Amino acid sequence: MPGNSPADFSVVTDLDAFPAHLKGGVVAIGNFDGVHRGHRAVLGEALELGKRLNCPVYAMTFEPHPRTVFSPDKPVFRLTPSDAKCEVLKDSELDGVLMLPFTREFANVEAQDFVRDILIERLAISHAVTGYDFHFGKARKGTPDFLRQAGNDHGFGVSIVSPENDEGAEIISSSRIRQALSDGEISLANGLLGYRWFFDAHVQHGDKRGRDLGYPTANLSLGVGCPLKHGIYAVKARVDQKLFDGVANFGRRPTFDNGSPLFEVHLFDFKQDLYGKMLRIHLVSYLRGEQKFDTVEALIEQMNQDSEEARAALASMQPISELDLLLTQVV
Repeated sequence: MPGNSPADFSVVTDLDAFPAHLKGGVVAIGNFDGVHRGHRAVLGEALELGKRLNCPVYAMTFEPHPRTVFSPDKPVFRLTPSDAKCEVLKDSELDGVLMLPFTREFANVEAQDFVRDILIERLAISHAVTGYDFHFGKARKGTPDFLRQAGNDHGFGVSIVSPENDEGAEIISSSRIRQALSDGEISLANGLLGYRWFFDAHVQHGDKRGRDLGYPTANLSLGVGCPLKHGIYAVKARVDQKLFDGVANFGRRPTFDNGSPLFEVHLFDFKQDLYGKMLRIHLVSYLRGEQKFDTVEALIEQMNQDSEEARAALASMQPISELDLLLTQVV
């Protein structure tokens, strides 16, 4: 039933292995990249219906992102790769997620076949919930109106959720969040998400220059096509289920080598070896743009100032939402 504990959350990647306890449930359908406030309006509607109908609630989503399948030379930067998306969905109180492989073959399934073969025969859904702009099936013929009529014809309910606007009356979307990250507008991106944007990455070996500067860093590589603006950030970092404050630089290090983009994070009051560990980085605020310094001394002076500003930003940090609190807690 909706509201189960996270331990009961089911992740299903194969229709043939779809669990019996989720059949007959309410399904929220969408790409859900970012699981932002607009997506959670869809999930919230599904959860309310699940309580009313006393049946399980799960999300149906697709991997990889359809745009990446159709334009592999221009892959979409994922706000939440599959593992992160599952985690945010789990913390949204769903009973599970059905993650269907998205291929060109799958994209060519006729809309009526998707309804008959998957929604009815495989899942036996009681109700489907989607956003106003969700389309499915070959040539995107599965419009919201098509789905509503299919529900009338086959005996399952359909709810189409209107766009969710932010405080400025603009529609919340994944593309807006990507643009906010690109512009260094971290507060806006986090506000649209309803939690602080995070990413996971393994610590790589670097040139260890940070040690000589008095600021040892963990070097991380972000995803392909990451739009994040180059600059200095105040961050929270999860290391071995503990949270630490830190300051980070994302960029090409113009004072030294102007190399490939790298995310370098310095954790305050931290002395352990991080090589090979998986870190989770939550972006709290954008402090300034990346710049080139004439001397190492000038760079160190600026790093000292950046650290003070980061500490101040982190000291005044408050949870954005209950979901934000769940995602930043340690267990």
